[in-house]
Amino acid sequence: MSDELVVVTVTYSPGTHLDRFLATLSHATERPVTVVMADNGSTDGAPEAAVQQHPNVQLLRTGANLGYGGAVNRAVEHYLHDPSYSGDAEFFVVANPDVQWGPNSIDELLEAAARWPRAGSLGPLIRDPDGSVYPSARHQPSLVRGGMHAVVGPFWKSNPWTAAYRQERLEPSERPVGWLSGSCLLLRRSAFDGVNGFDERYFMYMEDVDLGDRLHQAGWLNVYVPSAEVLHDKGHSTGRDPARNLAAHHVSTYTFLADRHPRWWQAPLRWSIRSALAVRARLVVGNSRRTLAKGRG
Repeated sequence: MSDELVVVTVTYSPGTHLDRFLATLSHATERPVTVVMADNGSTDGAPEAAVQQHPNVQLLRTGANLGYGGAVNRAVEHYLHDPSYSGDAEFFVVANPDVQWGPNSIDELLEAAARWPRAGSLGPLIRDPDGSVYPSARHQPSLVRGGMHAVVGPFWKSNPWTAAYRQERLEPSERPVGWLSGSCLLLRRSAFDGVNGFDERYFMYMEDVDLGDRLHQAGWLNVYVPSAEVLHDKGHSTGRDPARNLAAHHVSTYTFLADRHPRWWQAPLRWSIRSALAVRARLVVGNSRRTLAKGRG
């Protein structure tokens, strides 16, 4: 068995981001790498060009826009579950194509995995393009902490519930957390397969929160590894239609919270959550559209 490592990325007209993703990947690990692009319907030619330029890149057309989690699941099923695959199947990497890899970032995650044998997922420190640290390691969104973050967060940025949920006031340290950003994850195959991968009901957003919670419920850990660093230009995906993405975020949030409160006697709570999220969605989506209109004017 070789020490080949599979890196799965989901492409949807990724443009020049994909070039930087592939160019910096060689600095992230000393292992041989196979990149599987699960393509959700790109029209810019970038995935096809990558296959021509990089012999270690494979293109898997999903046949539709399946969303992030669905596309990752197809790539894992197609490549890692293939009987002909002979690489190291214990771990694989999932990352957005707008990630740029820091030196030894993947190897740092693999070394941490050896220190944490119950780690089902491990995530790096993620920097925004301006160099600031993105709060990618968070608590699970409880009703109080997550609810207050959702309600007052857009209007009171420094509120204590958001700070607690996002763990913003903690110094970066290697530790178990509630969930990790799905923009860059090292995943243990046995853990991922054991929880049946990503929940494909989440087309956009919350699929990583849900995965982290289900891994935890199955007895695995989600481990933050700040010695590994990547840069994430998240504006690549959110910038195309921010209002639509904000609306999708609220739909996914309801799915997540309703799943955690499924009993018949919790129906009033689900109704309250749905109503509160609908009001919040109208406010933030409307504000996003007004801001976008001003920018175009």
